[in-house]
Amino acid sequence: MATTEHPPPSRLRAWMLEGLSDMGKGQARRPEQTEPKPELKGQRWYRVMCLTGVDYFSTLGYQPGIAALAAGLLSPIATIVLVIVTLAGALPVYRRVAEESPHGQGSIAMLERLLTFWKGKLFVLTLLGFAATDFLITITLSAADASTHLVENPHLESALHDKQMVITLILVALLGAVFLKGFLEAIGVAVALVASYLALNAVVVVVGLYHVVTEGHVVADWSNALTAEHGNVFVMIGVALIVFPKLALGLSGFETGVAVMPHVKGDPGDTEENPKGRIRDTKKLLTTAAVIMSCFLITTSFITTLLIPEKEFESGGEANGRALAYLAHEYLGGAFGTVYDVSTIAILWFAGASAMAGLLNLMPRYLPRYGMAPHWARAVRPMVIVFTLVAFLVTWIFDADVDAQGGAYATGVLVLISSAAIAVTIAAREAGQRKWFIGFAVISAVFLYTTVVNVIERPDGVKIGACFIAGIILVSLLSRLLRAFELRVTSVTLDDMAERFVRDIASRKIRLIANEPDSRDKAEYRDKIEQIRHDNDLPEQEDFVFVEVTVTDPSEFEAGLTVRGQVMHNRYRVLTLESSSIPNALAALLLHVRDSTGCIPHMYFEWTEGSPFANFLRFFLFGQGEVAPVTREVLREAEPDRERRPRVHTG
Repeated sequence: MATTEHPPPSRLRAWMLEGLSDMGKGQARRPEQTEPKPELKGQRWYRVMCLTGVDYFSTLGYQPGIAALAAGLLSPIATIVLVIVTLAGALPVYRRVAEESPHGQGSIAMLERLLTFWKGKLFVLTLLGFAATDFLITITLSAADASTHLVENPHLESALHDKQMVITLILVALLGAVFLKGFLEAIGVAVALVASYLALNAVVVVVGLYHVVTEGHVVADWSNALTAEHGNVFVMIGVALIVFPKLALGLSGFETGVAVMPHVKGDPGDTEENPKGRIRDTKKLLTTAAVIMSCFLITTSFITTLLIPEKEFESGGEANGRALAYLAHEYLGGAFGTVYDVSTIAILWFAGASAMAGLLNLMPRYLPRYGMAPHWARAVRPMVIVFTLVAFLVTWIFDADVDAQGGAYATGVLVLISSAAIAVTIAAREAGQRKWFIGFAVISAVFLYTTVVNVIERPDGVKIGACFIAGIILVSLLSRLLRAFELRVTSVTLDDMAERFVRDIASRKIRLIANEPDSRDKAEYRDKIEQIRHDNDLPEQEDFVFVEVTVTDPSEFEAGLTVRGQVMHNRYRVLTLESSSIPNALAALLLHVRDSTGCIPHMYFEWTEGSPFANFLRFFLFGQGEVAPVTREVLREAEPDRERRPRVHTG
C-alpha cells in the first residue's frame, strides 16, 4: 500500500527508532515498515535467568529485614511458609503460564482471550497498570535500596548521609543508559552481577551458620523466646500464616521470569507457533531460580533473626534494610563488608533491568495494537526514556524511601501472581484437567487471600496502582482519539474473485458503492444503484461494484484486511470485508485499488442520519457512524496529494 514519500528522518530520530522492539514480533507490520527488523539472538536459559535474577535474587538485600520486622522471632517460620507457597504455588502456576503464553505476554494474554471488545481492552489496561506498578516500583525501590546500602556504609556514611535522593536518581539514569546502549549488554552485566552476588551471599550464610552452631546458646535463646511469646508450635504456625502476606516481596521474580521468555534461545527447530525448546528451558529457568532463592531465603532469615539484635532491624538501626550487609561487616570485617556492599549496591541498582525488560516486552505488545500508544512506542529507546522519566517522578514522590514503596511493590506482585493463578485455573478447566484445575483453584485462593490481606494492611499499594491504571487508561484513550483517523490497516489481500472484479472495472472508470449489508436481496442492490445514480446524476450505463464491510471487534485498532468477491443474484458484484472500522477499511481498499491499477477509484456514499457528534462517538467506540466524511478524512491523512487521492462522493 503506497503512500506519499516522506523525507528521510534525522540521524537522532533514526537512532531513536533503530531496531523496533523485537518484543513486539509476531504482530503485523505497518505499511511504512518496508524491511523486517532482525530478531535478537537468543541466550541460553541460565544467562536469561541472571537477567530475571537481578530482580529476584536482589531481594535478599532487604527481604530478611522485612521478614524480621513483620514476623519478629517467627521470621524463619514465616519464611518457610513463603518458600512452600513459592515452590508449591507460584512455581507450578508460572510453569503453566510459560506453556500457555510462550512469547512473554504472561497471564495478561491468557486472560485477554476471555473477554472481547472494550471489556477486554479495559481489563487488559487494568492489569497493565498493576504490571507497570510492579515493574516501575521494582526499578525505583531497588535503586533506593542500593543508595541506602551506599549511604549507610560505615566508610561513606558521613560523606553521603544526605545524598540518597541524588544517588537514587543517578542510579536510575545509569540503568536507562544501559538499555539505550543495547539489550545484550544488559544480559552480560546481569550474569556477572548475579554470579558474584550469590557467591558472596553463600559466604555470609556459611559464616552465619557457623556462628549459630558454635554459639549454642543462640538457638536456645531463640527457642525459649519463641515459646514464651507464642506458647506452642500450632500458635506459631498460625501466626506465621497470618503475617506471611507481609513477606510477599519474596515472590517478585516470577512475572519477570516469563516476561523475558522471548530472549531464551530454545532449540534450532523452534517456531513462533510452537517454541517447545524455549518453553522447556524457561521452565528450567523458573525452577532453578525458585530453588536457589528458597534456599537463600530460609538460611538468611534464620541467621539474621538469631544473630542480629531486634532493635537493629527497626528504622534507624544498622540492619534496617541491610541485614546481610550488617552480618558481613560484623563477622567478616570491614574489607569483606565493603566488597559485599559494592556487590549488593550493584545488583540492587541493576535489579531494575529485568523490570525494564518486562516493560519493554509487555507494553509494545498491547498499547500500539490497541491504538493506545504512538507508533514509536514499538521502539526500544523512546520507551526506555519514557520509563526512566516516570521512574524519576516516582522516586521524587516517594523521596527515595524503600519502606514507602514496599506496599505498592507487594500489591503489584500479588495482583499479577493472582491473575496468573486464575488464568491457569481457567486454562486447566478448559483443557478438562480436573486435578490440575482443583490444584490451581486452591493456589488461586491462597494468592487472592494474600492479596486482600496485603491491600487491607497496606492500602497505599492499591492506591498507587490505581494511579498507574488511571494514567494508562487516560493516556491510552487520548492516544486512540488522536489516532482515530489513521490508516489502521496493515495489509490488504484480495481473493481471486475480488481481483477479477477490480481488473474488470479498471478498464473503465472505477466506481464503487459503499453499502451497509441489510437483507442483501435483489431489491436492496437495485434500489441502492438507482439512489446513487439519482443523487449523483450518473448515466445508466455506468458500471458499479458494491463494497460491504462487517464490523468484527471495534475495539481492535489495526489488522490486515481480506477482501472477498461475490456475485449476488447472478448480477451484482460485491466486495465483502471484515474490519474493526468501516471508514478505515474502505480507505485502505481504495488506496490498494489505486496502487494496484494505477487508476483513481471513486466511491459513493449516502449521508448518515443523526447528530454528527453522536455519529463520531459511534465511529470511535463501534467502528461505524458517519462513514463518508470519516473515510475522506482517513484518505486525506494517508495521502496528502489531492491529485492522487481517491474520490469520495456523498449524496
